[in-house]
Amino acid sequence: MKPSHKSCEAAPLLPKMPETSTHYAPLNLSFPSVPSYQIGCSSLPEISRSTERALKEGKLPELVYGIKETVATLSQIPVSIFVTGDSGNGMSSFINALRIIGHEEDASAPTGVVRTTQTRAEYSSSHFPNVVLWDLPGLGATAQTVENYIEEMKFSTCHLFIIVASEQFSSNHVKLAKIIQSMGKRFYVIWTKLDRDLSTSVLSEVRLIQNIQENIRENLQKVGVKEVPIFLVSNLDPLLHDFPELRKTLRTDLSNIRCCEPLRTLYVIYEKIIGDKVANWNQIIANGRLKNSLGVRDDDDMGECLKRYRLIFGIDDESLQQIAHGMGTVVMEYKANIKSQDFHTLRRADWKLRLMTCAPVNAVFRLFKFLPCLCHCLKRMRHKRMLLLVAEDTKNILKKILMDAIAPPQI
Repeated sequence: MKPSHKSCEAAPLLPKMPETSTHYAPLNLSFPSVPSYQIGCSSLPEISRSTERALKEGKLPELVYGIKETVATLSQIPVSIFVTGDSGNGMSSFINALRIIGHEEDASAPTGVVRTTQTRAEYSSSHFPNVVLWDLPGLGATAQTVENYIEEMKFSTCHLFIIVASEQFSSNHVKLAKIIQSMGKRFYVIWTKLDRDLSTSVLSEVRLIQNIQENIRENLQKVGVKEVPIFLVSNLDPLLHDFPELRKTLRTDLSNIRCCEPLRTLYVIYEKIIGDKVANWNQIIANGRLKNSLGVRDDDDMGECLKRYRLIFGIDDESLQQIAHGMGTVVMEYKANIKSQDFHTLRRADWKLRLMTCAPVNAVFRLFKFLPCLCHCLKRMRHKRMLLLVAEDTKNILKKILMDAIAPPQI
């Protein structure tokens, strides 16, 4: 099937997602508050509501399946990648190599010694479903400035950029990097034709690669561009050098581009649900209705009460086992993220709870049992602290579920 060559304007593929958001930031850094999202997937609101119900009812295993369904829906969103750079740097050849397709195949991007890409052309790959790879004309194809080039190529419609360079990292590359960074977009620098460099250099392979990377970083740092992924490849060997790491990084970033903002929004909703749940139980504790509400014989038995709190929030042992099974991993992956496995473990992990339950305090508690107000005050403090710690554990479990759900397949 022949590729479609188009010079028309590409419509934004992720409606309502702000261009300036750091959508490429890994989820495991944080879950800051973000505005509500709309991505044009009509099934997502219902999925979101089902996960909210599951969290409210303490049924985290049910929430797992809802989140996985959400991620599966989000993974169908098209993502646009622009491949750009100076003319003659091998951008079309790189696109073919990234797609693991031969230059002679019908669907390949045209390549040659002379300039072959005059207008924007789009390509797809079975290795990256729902991704549009745009092969842009190289800088220098016309007398236009970098700023005019960026406007004409509609950079604002792109979600991820690949800057291709070879022989030298020019001022045009630096300008592209600086402008793309100012747009809040994710981008990589790809050094192609590494095979030619290795065959002509008197330096060792290790030293040559270090020199190339250092030169790129130094040029970028001069204009305030830092921490950019740099990959050195040979378009003739699409399975060697940095190509495997590039594909791995690209899959991770594609997952983040599609999923991070919606899942951050879900997490904000989940935090509020947990906060409301804590507030409700604090009211029960304050009103002296804890014993009947928890369904325990003795609300002074902190170990038994802890088990009930974990069950209420959906992080009891059986639920964790089901969560791990639903996520395709072992239960210890999730138990390692919580402190409230049992009361002794929780007490060791939290100095405030340890202080509230230490021997001297217990002695005072027994000594002044004839003073109900003092006893009830201390009991309320213990339960509220334990409740808060269980809620924090629940948030940590939710973070792990969300992070694991968007982890791309290692293929």
